[in-house]
Amino acid sequence: MGVIEETIGFVLGFVVLLDIFLLILYARANKTIISTELSQLAWRVFVWISKPLGRWRETFLTLSGPTILVMVLGSWALLLSLAAALVIHPNLGTGIKTNHGATPTDFITALYVGGSSLSFIGASDFTPQDGFFRIFYLLTSLIGVSLASLIVTYLMELYSDLKERNTLGLKVHLLSSETGDAAEVVAHLGPHGQFEGGYNNIVEWSAETAQVKESHHFYHMLFYFRFREPFYSVSRTSLTSLDTVSLIKSALDNEEYAWLKESAAVDDLWRGTMLELRTLAKDFLQGEDLDAPPDQQTLERWRRRYYDGVERIKAAGIKTTTNGVEDYISLRKQWDRHITLLAPQFAYDMNEIDTALAKVK
Repeated sequence: MGVIEETIGFVLGFVVLLDIFLLILYARANKTIISTELSQLAWRVFVWISKPLGRWRETFLTLSGPTILVMVLGSWALLLSLAAALVIHPNLGTGIKTNHGATPTDFITALYVGGSSLSFIGASDFTPQDGFFRIFYLLTSLIGVSLASLIVTYLMELYSDLKERNTLGLKVHLLSSETGDAAEVVAHLGPHGQFEGGYNNIVEWSAETAQVKESHHFYHMLFYFRFREPFYSVSRTSLTSLDTVSLIKSALDNEEYAWLKESAAVDDLWRGTMLELRTLAKDFLQGEDLDAPPDQQTLERWRRRYYDGVERIKAAGIKTTTNGVEDYISLRKQWDRHITLLAPQFAYDMNEIDTALAKVK
């Protein structure tokens, strides 16, 4: 039984260390063993509990990100202590002894000694008695110290990237005059038909989008940080970005603004946002048919949304085309279903995310 316990302990410790490596050092979304599954389960529980909370739901969901983060970090500490305890337990009284009196041999004592060897719960009066356990204590101490340093660095980077994501969300929200309507964005980027200054905004926007996309790729925990304001959500920012590009490419006059439609900045904004949606889809939309065609009612609403957008853009003194509706629909088919399916996964209503389409009757 002692050999079985020790084997289980070493295997468990390896699995936990591999999970830490994959989440923090390898840093690629959807590539972990424990933390991804635990995070997704905890998020689903949060959403389920929040449903009957009424006006308190939004406040409750803001706790999800920090809580899930603490759960993952706590599970690492607990499981590593458990792994060490499984190795130590059969050897209490022989390979490891207390400095005073008889050595207890129960599992709770082994768990305490295991946590102490990792420096999670401070020093203890248990000491190794042979070469194997002296090396074991040395390795577990190094693991404990290294893990503490990794976690501190990880938290600093995570919250820095969270701030950048929120800053981008607020920036896009302000570009739309706090409406979330991409037509307002286009109108503000090119007042009186002058897009030269607004082009610089698009350049910065596309660069920040690429940075946020990589942040989600590196830091899986960012997915679960949800805020009360919908404009901080990836769904709203992505929709506004892609709808802006769709309107630029389909609604603006071809002769006057061909340079803008074909510009690298507009193309980069489209591609960066689409890559971010695909990253999210891997985690939250597995098994969904993302290429399902829209029904006729949805197509008709898109047409009306397009014409409403053209009227707003035209009112800003920007030359528009009258025959771009089919181009708009073609572009929208490539991204609308992603966002329509993702918004509920993050506990948002589509009327909060697609404010322009929500006004279409």
